[in-house]
Amino acid sequence: MMRELELEAVRTVQAHLARSPLPQVARALSHWGEHGLGWYGLAAVGAAVDRDRRRAWMHVGVSAFAAHAAAVVVKRVVRRSRPDEDRVQVLVGTPSALSFPSAHATSTAAAAAALVPLVGWGPASGVLGVMGLSRVLLGVHFPFDVLAGCALGATVERLARVVVAR
Repeated sequence: MMRELELEAVRTVQAHLARSPLPQVARALSHWGEHGLGWYGLAAVGAAVDRDRRRAWMHVGVSAFAAHAAAVVVKRVVRRSRPDEDRVQVLVGTPSALSFPSAHATSTAAAAAALVPLVGWGPASGVLGVMGLSRVLLGVHFPFDVLAGCALGATVERLARVVVAR
């Protein structure tokens, strides 16, 4: 029953947004977030350019990396498959058939939480919301995959912050 509700949510998002320019934006975000690479690049550029806040920028990259690694481990334990229904369009390729949690949402949540001191809540939460929606729009994740990824990413970032503070 839960799977059917989530499939309906994916179909609804796609029905409302698939004919807009948003799938192109979502594909770009997908490439940005693949294995957390965009976040590592942003962190490296930030650390190089903003020397006064280098440590904070490095925290963005470390948090995104640790979160992505955590998501991969959880995916291999849970082994939930991606949406696979005729009425769901898959609009981007994926490196695996495993869906839970969304590694894109996980690394983005960690990066966004780490970015709050640097850019504020608005931009950080905005990028997280857009990334999460993009995963559903592209037909590669169920909504719960995204929510779980956000929770895992935020938790990993917080743990990284505590470890570094010691």
